[in-house]
Amino acid sequence: MAATPHPFDPITPAEIVLATKILEAAFPGIPLRYKKIDIQEPIKSDVVPYIEAERLGKPLPPKPARLLQVLFHRKDTGAFFKALLNAGTRSILSAKQLPKHIQGPADMDELAEVEELCLSHPAIQAEVAKLQLPPGVTICNDPWIYGTDDPNEARRLFQCYMYIIATDHPQNNHYSVPCKFSPVFDIIKRELVRIDYLPGGADAQTTETQPWKPVETVQYAHDLLQEPLRTDLKPYIVQQPEGPSFGVQGNVVEWQKWRFRVGFNSREGLVIYNLTYDGRNVFYRLSVSEMTVPYGDPRAPYHRKQAFDVGDVGFGITANQLSLGCDCLGHIKYFDGYRADSKGTPVLLQNIICLHEQDNGLQHKHTNYRNNAATVVRNRQLVVQMICTVANYEYIFAFIFDQAANIELEVRATGILSTVPFDNEKFGTTVPWGTNVGPGVMAPFHQHMFSFRMDPALDGFKNTVYYEDSVPLPEDENNPYLVGYTTEQTVLRTSGTANTDVSRHRVFKIRNDAHINPITYKPVAYKLQTSPAQMMLASPKSYGSKRAGFATKPIWITKYQDDELYAAGEFTNQSKQSEGVEKWVQREDPVENEDLVLWHTFGLTHNPRIEDFPVMPVERVSVMLKPDGFFTKNPALDVPPSSQSFNKSTLHPEPVACCAGEMKGKL
Repeated sequence: MAATPHPFDPITPAEIVLATKILEAAFPGIPLRYKKIDIQEPIKSDVVPYIEAERLGKPLPPKPARLLQVLFHRKDTGAFFKALLNAGTRSILSAKQLPKHIQGPADMDELAEVEELCLSHPAIQAEVAKLQLPPGVTICNDPWIYGTDDPNEARRLFQCYMYIIATDHPQNNHYSVPCKFSPVFDIIKRELVRIDYLPGGADAQTTETQPWKPVETVQYAHDLLQEPLRTDLKPYIVQQPEGPSFGVQGNVVEWQKWRFRVGFNSREGLVIYNLTYDGRNVFYRLSVSEMTVPYGDPRAPYHRKQAFDVGDVGFGITANQLSLGCDCLGHIKYFDGYRADSKGTPVLLQNIICLHEQDNGLQHKHTNYRNNAATVVRNRQLVVQMICTVANYEYIFAFIFDQAANIELEVRATGILSTVPFDNEKFGTTVPWGTNVGPGVMAPFHQHMFSFRMDPALDGFKNTVYYEDSVPLPEDENNPYLVGYTTEQTVLRTSGTANTDVSRHRVFKIRNDAHINPITYKPVAYKLQTSPAQMMLASPKSYGSKRAGFATKPIWITKYQDDELYAAGEFTNQSKQSEGVEKWVQREDPVENEDLVLWHTFGLTHNPRIEDFPVMPVERVSVMLKPDGFFTKNPALDVPPSSQSFNKSTLHPEPVACCAGEMKGKL
């Protein structure tokens, strides 16, 4: 093999091949099906001396061991295994069979197999025949992770939601015509478990499949639209004639005093590692650790409809291969990645992360009103972006860095609503948990809940989290005019949770008590500008809530432990309860001046509008990390001023009147 990669580098195709060779030698003659082959996150205590030597320009110690994690099934028995391999010694460190109730994530090959198994099954074909579809119309299906409603269920199940689709165009919108039957398959035994018949009204009543009555579909593809495209949109071209302001070497990015490594794995997708500003440590690791999408339709089988898009499939697995001039504008640098297919073969994921700069208005400005002298600086930003397609939905994730040392995690949701059949032909027929979006089709209410995992390293790896409330001063002699207010600080000394509170302007901060700002006399810090959001609406008694405990509180704080990376635990597919943050905080570990992890739950409560169909305009949420006493003044003061000679804007031409007198008379 080539030289050992950096500890934070993504997996290489050679490492994927090596992993399969090691395991096939250990299981001779036994067919294996791979669910995941990826880098095992390096042990933090091993990697910190290495990255600190890099940062300080000192001689590098030996690299930590390069470990690989593999999830796989034995095809002969269906047994599910987790293995840890040492790539350097080409050895197996551990390979343990997991309990029967644990299900691994779905993989792309498996989803395709479920779809094919469903469409080719005689019972399903018999059901389709009852629809009496005309020529040019057929059936397709979306295999969904089954979810949970039985604590004893251990089979690997998929629920197939069926749709009717015309065959005359590759982008016909099948979500516009959902069917009223939904097969459930055991993919290990490759057998049909049952066919669920879906309710068509507000109650749970179902009916047998009937001949299909054609309906008008709602399309989104440009060449299927009935209305003409707009003709008055002019080109908007982002040009950087001297090239970008960033530099890239391998996976290392440097830009405007920022330096970090772009990481990628099959589960979280984009990860930011070893983030420094002007040579100072800021964060060890940033990622979207999990998300869940619980649906609010109370009717069976929709009560089980809940996706964990990170744990059930993986943002890395579903990452888009981006197109120049479409997904990102300007001077673009792409990063590739690799995943393994079910046979253990490397699959190139080309252009899955894009890096580019953007202008976001003004960074700062002040005009001296006495002489009209102005200082103006524009806000140049660096964007690291990934887009994932998880069946019907798209998620756009962007880490955005600016010159004032701010970090933003922006999430945009778009794509197509997951629809269900609904008998809404009669005027006024609706349900209180969804929106009619077309003839015979309804979009249920649902939530998108994200967990942002922050592993801080503010001038070192021992930090403290506290929250600060703004409160009125007491009405006493020190506040005679009753206008004063102050702040109250509450230190989170043990692992646990906290709530946001807009009424108190609650701000969560991360500080390093060992480093005091010489001007403020307070510890250096960053503040988390939270995204206030409604937490999970499902009852705490529901499986949906038990499986996604992270989505019940906006703030979690844990002491760092290797392997505690995912807010809902390692295995979410058909989980009965979470093994994530709500378990870890129960240890009540000390987290003051410790190596800690801060988790922020945020998201969207999405009660669909009809304007969200057939394809949804983006819904945007974001979280900010801002320096708060980390510097002694505005760190962007040295950004050059904005000027016409630098920006080269153009002036819109004014209309020329044929007769000045006529124009003056019209004013």
